Amino acid sequence: MTLRQRPFVLAAIVCMTVTLGACGHLSSISGNGTHPQVQNLPVSRQATAYGQYLSGHLAASDHDLAAAAKFYSEALAHDPQNTDILARAFLFTAAAGDMKQATKLANAVIARNPSDRTARLALAVDDLANGNYAGARTQIAQSARGPFTSLTLTLLDAWARQGLGQTNQALKDLTEVTNQGGTEALARYHSALILSLAGKPHQADKDFAAALAASGPTPRQVEAYGRFLEREESAAKASAFYARFAKVPSLAAIVQEARARMAAGKKPTLLVQTPQEGAAEALFGIAASLTDRSSADVAILYLRFALFLAPDLNLAKIVLADRFEALHKWQLAIDTYHSVSADSPYKTAASIEAAVDRTRIGQNDLAVAELTAITKVQPQSVTAWTALGDAWRNEGNYTHATLAYTQAIRAAGRPASKDWPLYYARAICEQQTKHWDAAEADLKRALALSPDQPDVLNFLGYSWVDRGEHLSKALSLLEKARALSPLDGYIVDSVGWAYYRLGRYKDAVAALAQAVQLVPGDPTINEHYGDALWRAGRQLQARFQWNHALAFGARGKDRQELEQKLLYGLPAKAVVVRAKKR
Repeated sequence: MTLRQRPFVLAAIVCMTVTLGACGHLSSISGNGTHPQVQNLPVSRQATAYGQYLSGHLAASDHDLAAAAKFYSEALAHDPQNTDILARAFLFTAAAGDMKQATKLANAVIARNPSDRTARLALAVDDLANGNYAGARTQIAQSARGPFTSLTLTLLDAWARQGLGQTNQALKDLTEVTNQGGTEALARYHSALILSLAGKPHQADKDFAAALAASGPTPRQVEAYGRFLEREESAAKASAFYARFAKVPSLAAIVQEARARMAAGKKPTLLVQTPQEGAAEALFGIAASLTDRSSADVAILYLRFALFLAPDLNLAKIVLADRFEALHKWQLAIDTYHSVSADSPYKTAASIEAAVDRTRIGQNDLAVAELTAITKVQPQSVTAWTALGDAWRNEGNYTHATLAYTQAIRAAGRPASKDWPLYYARAICEQQTKHWDAAEADLKRALALSPDQPDVLNFLGYSWVDRGEHLSKALSLLEKARALSPLDGYIVDSVGWAYYRLGRYKDAVAALAQAVQLVPGDPTINEHYGDALWRAGRQLQARFQWNHALAFGARGKDRQELEQKLLYGLPAKAVVVRAKKR
């Protein structure tokens, strides 16, 4: 398991706190959830269309958006009157990012279903992109409304009105957003953006402050308000604003960039300079709020729309990559992270994430090279050094990993509770390189920083049991770990093995029986259970568990020892045994 903490921007990227229900997969926002009826076609065309449809369905189930779009479009070419296939071809073409073709398909969709929500949304986005604000409002007006799309359409309508110069009507639209409940911060934020764009700084200032108070500091709000203050207020007020967030990790890059800009005497642009960018901001904010895996497809669709309107919206790219990661589409995530602009304050965080994703697809050498390059440019980046340590550890190079974690610890400065994973990770590597004293010291430091970490408690306690040291204290640590994580079979196994080493065989049997149930099929746990049963006088059951351990794949020396136990049992007198590596 990777022990590093994710870069700040990926842990706190949501533009606004929006109360939204999970909207599920792409089909759920268009209402097209039925299987296609391929009929009234020659048999050969039916077979081809249905075959392509099935291929599209398989690609869609694997979240391969581009392949799904391709296969559904090919199925549609063989059965152009099929409404269900048309809807799927449109949705996945849009989600794959081909907006030109998606717009064509959206027009075909509304020719058959005039109120289709997603098709109307796509056409409204296309009109906004082309500056056709009246056309966008027409598309929005003709769309069906649902609990999810109503919020989106209202925000886009406000920005279309602003594009027409109807600021007061745009603000009136935003009162409807507030009326939906749980969205006051969102409405105030967009009101501030519209007011600042309309040249009404006094009112914009009030709404920026109100949005910030309603939701707390988020990257987009802080950047938007900060830029506004730099342009419209005094440098002193802007500096004081940034000082409030200088020590917030999720906002550090924004504050650093702003301070560098102010030191150079440069005036920033507004965060949102056009109605198109405002509409993109709305779509991005809603997409960023859809954080559960079941909504990843819909978030991707909205982010594609946002990037169509504002191709340089780097945070949308980062969230899009994050959603690809949620679907285990690592290469897509890597490519998207790499598309973040070189001058973006989030470029380093994106590059680190791309390198980490490389380790997930077996490109560890590339990951190490990229992370090493980042650490040379930013030697004080805790995140970069931690990710490099993880990459070296994935390769089994524990010596280099230890050095990288050490650099991360130095860059972190005075240890804080959040730093316990660094000491834990370094301890793992130190144990592997036979530096137990250093590993033990790091595990103790990790527990001093965060005493209730079951993995650390288990690692230290099991290591002591393995070494035959501090058995009573080890049992105490392991029982605490079990209390914190009662369904972790490996921790329960550690508890059972500690009882065994203490000669408390009845307690060992009870704990190890539970461990076998929690982690069925682990040869080490089954062997431990068999040993405890033998010492408890239940030899037949012990042999049964040892046989299981063999069947579950024990290898090498472990297998030889099990075969000896099956032949001769355990020695009549207990001897010191070392716990096996799990």
